[in-house]
Order: sequence, then C-alpha cells, then structure tokens
Amino acid sequence: MRRFLSTKGVIGGGIVVTMLLIALLAPVFVAEEMATRMDIRARLSGPTWTHPFGTDQLGRDLFFRVVLGAQTSVMIAGAAVLMSIVIGLPLGIISGYYGGTLDNVLMRLVDTLLSFPALLLALTISAVLGPNITNTIIAIGVAFTPYLARIIRGEALRVAQMPYVEGARAAGTTDFWIILRHILPNIMPAIIVQGTISLAFAILAEAGLSFLGLGTQPPNASWGLMIQASRDYLDVAPWTALVPGVAVAITVLGLNMFGDTLRDVLDPRTRA
Repeated sequence: MRRFLSTKGVIGGGIVVTMLLIALLAPVFVAEEMATRMDIRARLSGPTWTHPFGTDQLGRDLFFRVVLGAQTSVMIAGAAVLMSIVIGLPLGIISGYYGGTLDNVLMRLVDTLLSFPALLLALTISAVLGPNITNTIIAIGVAFTPYLARIIRGEALRVAQMPYVEGARAAGTTDFWIILRHILPNIMPAIIVQGTISLAFAILAEAGLSFLGLGTQPPNASWGLMIQASRDYLDVAPWTALVPGVAVAITVLGLNMFGDTLRDVLDPRTRA
C-alpha cells in the first residue's frame, strides 16, 4: 500500500481512473450530435465559456470531441490489448512450459513478427484490411501480440523451474492442472503490468493510425483524426492540435506511471 500510494502511483492512478470514467460516461453526458454540431460563425474560435477548448475548422466544439475521442481511444486500445493477451497468453505459456522443438517453432514465429516495428506492422495490417475501427483493433492487437508472448514465455519458463512445480510433476499432476494452478497465477502480475503499459502504446498506435487515415474514420471522434485535421490551421488556431495532443500525452503518461507503480507493487523481486 505504501508503494501504491507513492506520488507516482497517486498521479498515475488518478489520471487512469479519470480517463476511464470519461470514456465510460461519455455516451451518458455527451450525445454524438453535440460533437458533430457545426457552428460556422464560431469556427476556429479560441477557448470561451461557450466552448471551453475552442472550436475546430468546422465550428465543432473541441471539448465534446475530446471527450468522445477518449471513448474511442480507450475502447480500441483496451480491445486490442485484450486480443493480444488472449493470443499471446497460450502461446507464451505453452512455449515456456513445454520447451524443446515446440518452443523453437513458436518463438521463431514470434521473432519474425518482432523483426517489424509494432507501428509499421499495424500500418501494414490496417492498410491490407482497410481502415475502420474493427480492423484497427485487429492491427494493433496482432502488432502487440509478440511482445506479450515473449514476456509471458519468459515468466512461464522461470516459474516452470520452481521446486513446487517440480513437486507437482513428481506427484503425477497433469500438465493442464499445473498450468492452471501454479503457472498462470504466478505470471499474472507480469501480465497485468505489461498489459497496463501496452495500453499506453496502443493509444499512441491508434492515434498514429488515425492521423495517417488508416484508423478511425470520420465522423467518429478520434484524437489522431483531430490532430490530422488541424495541420492546416496550426498558425491561426494552434489549440485545435494542442487539445487532442495534450489528451494523448496525459493519458499515456498516466498509464506509464500507473504501470510502473504496479510493477513495484506486484513484482516480488522489488520488495524489500
């Protein structure tokens, strides 16, 4: 608890909880029409009481669009990370627990994917499948799977050599029960920490794909789309890029700080 309530943990946890609440409650308080309503007379206006974050080139309220953009980013990033865990978890556990030829084959496949930068791999997959939310989730999920599989494999390999696992094997316990009862619970802290940190990179990847036109498509609100649309107006309305850019930066910073705190709390090797 002392580690978790450190300055880093409190700030990171506060940012993460705030962003999750915004994403979950956005449809309740912000209707889609509020984010798409255009007011040409107020286009590119600075922050005012009516429009706290200003308006974009079409006169749409940036506050409402940032709020709905949080929902889009969190939903896509969460689904992509969950997909990478669902695929990478069995790959990593099977590879680390059984070893041998199966481990070599699986890890060579993982190394092939790791030879491509995650964002480049996501770009390629998204370009092949086509730009929409579902394909963005698939592209980011596949791109992050090899990283999670590698980490899970290393943890499973470490736990599989522990004396209690050797004792379970000697007692005739089945492999399935050993994995379920001993391997999986002992690697969960690493999965939770890596999943939290991967959320930060997934949000960056979603913003990058949307910025390049291969992610979320209009009229859906997305932080990356907002930054992309603001390029031609940076000299006259810099807040159109600053608002979504700060939202991305704060969210990623919060997730990284929260992930570091979880590592300090959950990793027994860091405990005094």
